[in-house]
Amino acid sequence: MTEQTTRRIEVPVLARVEGEGGLDVTIRDGRIEHLALRIFEPPRLFEQFLVGHAYAEIPELVARICGICPVAYQMSGVGAVERLFDLDPAPDSDRAPAPWVRRMRRLFYCGEWIQSHALHIHLLAAPDFLGFDSAMAMAGSYGAELRRGLALQAFGNRIIELFGARSVHAVGARVGGFWRAPSAQDVAAVAAEAERALPAAEALLRWTAALPLPRQPQQFNCVSLRHPTEYPMMAERIVAGSGLDISVDDFEAHFTEHQVPHSTALQGLLAGEPYLVGPLARVNLNHDRLHPRVQDLLTEIGLEFPSHDMAQSVIARAVEILQAMLEAAEILADYSPETPAHAEAAPRAGVARGASEAPRGLLWHRYDLDADGIIQHARIVPPTSQNQARIEADLAHTLTAIGLDADAERLRQAGEQVIRNYDPCISCATHFLRLTLHR
Repeated sequence: MTEQTTRRIEVPVLARVEGEGGLDVTIRDGRIEHLALRIFEPPRLFEQFLVGHAYAEIPELVARICGICPVAYQMSGVGAVERLFDLDPAPDSDRAPAPWVRRMRRLFYCGEWIQSHALHIHLLAAPDFLGFDSAMAMAGSYGAELRRGLALQAFGNRIIELFGARSVHAVGARVGGFWRAPSAQDVAAVAAEAERALPAAEALLRWTAALPLPRQPQQFNCVSLRHPTEYPMMAERIVAGSGLDISVDDFEAHFTEHQVPHSTALQGLLAGEPYLVGPLARVNLNHDRLHPRVQDLLTEIGLEFPSHDMAQSVIARAVEILQAMLEAAEILADYSPETPAHAEAAPRAGVARGASEAPRGLLWHRYDLDADGIIQHARIVPPTSQNQARIEADLAHTLTAIGLDADAERLRQAGEQVIRNYDPCISCATHFLRLTLHR
């Protein structure tokens, strides 16, 4: 009989990750016996907080869920309500100012993608791939690159401030549009910044493509929104690499969430299996919708999508920064204010469902409203909880590929790097706790 050996690796706090989480790995006889990504923050119960509030309060309330992604939470929420109220600003709508609102919302969203992706690339991903403990440690060798990244992040915030009055917990969005339209003078100043920032976004994509990324292809199912003509930010169809193509109304018929003992976040599954949401999934499923200048640069660099190498998520984020920069520059250059900046809504009873693409992936909302537009039930499915099962599968794949006989510090570092690569927003994922008592 051979002697059994057991080792346990514990990473109690994941440095440089938003929120508090931990990783437990038990290795027995040269294989992973147990692996758990622990999210142990107290549930924030945002869904229950929404109950009893009027539909018009949704943008104000959900913007508080995440300081990094307030636009995504607002857009998923207002999009859901507007679809129920038949106020969806579709491209062919004749309901003024719907076409203007839709275009400005896309600009609003561009700002969030730019600022969030720039922070992740420079403060989380680059130090990992270049062998530094932090961005501060990296600054001595890559000061110019960090300054470029922070300048892009600041520019993204400037766009958010145009419509949201501030970049954190923005307050400018409302059902039907915006509370006000920015002045032409304010927009012209940001438009000039956009033109100056475009070369930086192109340089960033070239730089990320040249990073010394590990090569560890693996199989995973990608999920994202799909728009008939645009790279998806807000859309009404959900698609997957497995061939799924459904309305956002049918999300609950195909995607399930379940509680695991080691997490206060629910884990999402599609057909009983983990799946990926986020920038790499979006690029994989929508690379044909990218701006021609982005596609030309990818061809020049020699990058092809789809990719099933998770390390290339950092490149996908740079792709989306350039995509958002190009779109933002075009919208800003052709701006004129609308008055009023919103369409009036008439509430009705029913189930409101909507989704948008947060920087970290698909963000799905559901609100059950009564005839006065008062919320009776709310459900929010954030990207981090959808990715949690995929992260655990990636951890098992990566640690096994490295070699489970490696020293504990090497495995710890690899585990942290895998998790940070998904840019998890742990606080966003801990909205709900299902309690089961056995007595």
